[in-house]
Amino acid sequence: MRKKMFEDYLEYLKDPHLVAKIQNFFGVEIHEECQVNEDNPEGKIFTRNEKKVEKIYNEEFLATEKENIDEKKATITTNSPPKFAIKNSFWYYLFLFGTELGDEIFYISFIPFWFWNVDGPVGRRVFLVWCIIMVIGQALKDIICWPRPACPPVARLQNKWSQEYGMPSTHAMVGMSIPFSVLIYTMNRYIYSFPVASFIATTWCAVVCMSRLYLGMHTVLDLIGGLALAIGLMIPLVPLIDITDHYFLTNGWILSILIILTIVTIIYYPKSDRWTPTRGDTTMVVSVTCGVHFGSWLNFTTGALSESLLSPPYEVNWPTYQTLALIIFRTIFGFCCIIFLRGVCKSLSYSAMCAILRVNSKELIKSENSLKNKNKVIVDLFYKYVTYFIVGFNIAYLMPKIFSIIGIGRNTFYTEM
Repeated sequence: MRKKMFEDYLEYLKDPHLVAKIQNFFGVEIHEECQVNEDNPEGKIFTRNEKKVEKIYNEEFLATEKENIDEKKATITTNSPPKFAIKNSFWYYLFLFGTELGDEIFYISFIPFWFWNVDGPVGRRVFLVWCIIMVIGQALKDIICWPRPACPPVARLQNKWSQEYGMPSTHAMVGMSIPFSVLIYTMNRYIYSFPVASFIATTWCAVVCMSRLYLGMHTVLDLIGGLALAIGLMIPLVPLIDITDHYFLTNGWILSILIILTIVTIIYYPKSDRWTPTRGDTTMVVSVTCGVHFGSWLNFTTGALSESLLSPPYEVNWPTYQTLALIIFRTIFGFCCIIFLRGVCKSLSYSAMCAILRVNSKELIKSENSLKNKNKVIVDLFYKYVTYFIVGFNIAYLMPKIFSIIGIGRNTFYTEM
């Protein structure tokens, strides 16, 4: 009896109608529903009410599912996407912002900003926690293979991650792990109001999670699974990484093990029944984290890093106008350099691997994403690992050197071990 009640409760949390009700509560009004095709009952049809998005999504879906369609001799038919209206602009823009807190744009912005302007040791710890949690979450998606909530009844307001599976929600995992690991690693290091910081971290997590329901990208059960998994992983990870961070910083052989483990993780990443971008995203996550730790180790090895003369906890020094100007200039200049470096590394590494495999790089770029297109898979994973490893390395090592040379470096950067 209890088992039956538990199963019914899980089905209720997985129900896309529950997501649609939440969307409606926050001002998403669905005017018209499309009929679900019997050969495509999971609703993998549409997102927004725009013909361009409809066309792109259908092409991607047909490309990735071509083999299954041929075998079943099924016909994929499409009807008009569900028409919806945004009745509350506040929730719309708030949740758009919230979902970006779990996007690669946020990672690329937040990681260098934190190292260049806030605190290096905390950054190393937080990003290693983030890396491990993201890898586990992404891998589980391709193992569990639960689809995202059906559309209809859900109005899909976003198409970016539609090719990925839904369980667990890595947005929820990141929304939990980043703000709360920052909170844990800084509460004994700096003097600030812990209740205020806890409120900010909780609000951050809540906005990220609710954004996934609002945009129609996850079920409630996906979010609960992501949050529970993140909490369960953080309990051993946070204290373990806090203890081992010094060894990663001071021992090259331990750092080598970390790099080898990331490469093995990418090579033996769980196989899915269809192509999804999760393996490529995981490659970027692990490579940038390894690059950051390698750059930090090199700072220590060359004698650039030294212990601070003061002991924690430290007073929080709020920036003056001059310091704020330096932060802005340092951030803009650093981002421009990183973007340029990323473009150069991507082009060179992509071309180099194409030359090694003896394939035409232009034709490979135009070819469709598929598990059977092994050359494209190898080239994509190689260039992403190399490019983002170098990006991470330069965030922690090269750019701080340049900042110091031109006189805009953060004064305490090299006294943080």
